[in-house]
Amino acid sequence: MDLFFWGNFFSMEVEGAVVERGAKILVRDCAGVSEGEDVLIVTDEKRLNIAQAVKIAANEAGGCVALIVCPPRSIDNEEPLSPVAAAMGQAAVVIMPVTQALSHTRAVREAISGGARVLSMTAFTENMMESGGLMANFRERRPFCDCLAKQLTRARNVRITNPAGTALEFSLEGRQGNSHCCILDSPGFSAVPNIEANISPVDGTAQGVLVCDGSIPYYGVGVIREPVSFRIVGGFAEEIYGAEQAVFLRDLLAMQNDRWVYNIAQFAIGMNPQCHEFTGEMLNDEGVNGTIHIGIGTSANLGGAVQAKTHFDAIIREPSVWFDDEPIIEVGIVVAEDRS
Repeated sequence: MDLFFWGNFFSMEVEGAVVERGAKILVRDCAGVSEGEDVLIVTDEKRLNIAQAVKIAANEAGGCVALIVCPPRSIDNEEPLSPVAAAMGQAAVVIMPVTQALSHTRAVREAISGGARVLSMTAFTENMMESGGLMANFRERRPFCDCLAKQLTRARNVRITNPAGTALEFSLEGRQGNSHCCILDSPGFSAVPNIEANISPVDGTAQGVLVCDGSIPYYGVGVIREPVSFRIVGGFAEEIYGAEQAVFLRDLLAMQNDRWVYNIAQFAIGMNPQCHEFTGEMLNDEGVNGTIHIGIGTSANLGGAVQAKTHFDAIIREPSVWFDDEPIIEVGIVVAEDRS
């Protein structure tokens, strides 16, 4: 497979009505690109137009910009080729408009450890560049996102239900909450426009049933037509059942031949007030305000220790959530106090 690399000489004209406002938000407001910073844009052929718009905005912000076009990968959160990972490790800012997620990879974790600010734009569309979640006031939302992350850090146990039949519990004791508010002003990670507070549950503690009735925006599953249910025992999704989408997901995970793809890796609260409906677009659906998602697979980039072959999120509608018996969300309405 070929790997294509462009520096500042890359001049392919961007097609269509361009997304200039969205690109500037991503580069200046979210990634905080400043004069003289080394910026790496990682993309693929399907997202090339969006990547070029981001590149133009990064150049205008004064960044020293390079763009890599990667070959296709087989599944979300599969590691990139080693030259891509090496380039990520040398950049001050890494922006990733890619078709398949890179967020839960060693390459991202090592780039952050090296001091990079990493902004994920998985499966971005031109429509997402022009409207919807990207138009939220991220700085206004940041204090509450930070506050919920602190509450996650303090919490010992979480309980979740929803009208579709979810009844799930797990421990958070000793784990650190993360605020992913779409603003990077220090080394770290955020996915945009998915404002979320998240955490990795303690390994082996998740027990119960997760009934996903919202979206699984990975692998082409998309918005849920009939509920996909997970029977969770000892921190693993031991059984996946339901109709066609459930069968597809079950078979896909079985093909990975990796026990850890069933690991309960993440709990997250979607907090973007401009993300209203499930569309099947990953970073819209995960950010829908008042929803929660459970990540399954890799937890190492979230505070856990598991590196699996993949990671995906199952998003549920109208959750009710308790931290140590204190209500945080009631049937899709966030009731936690902003204690920031």
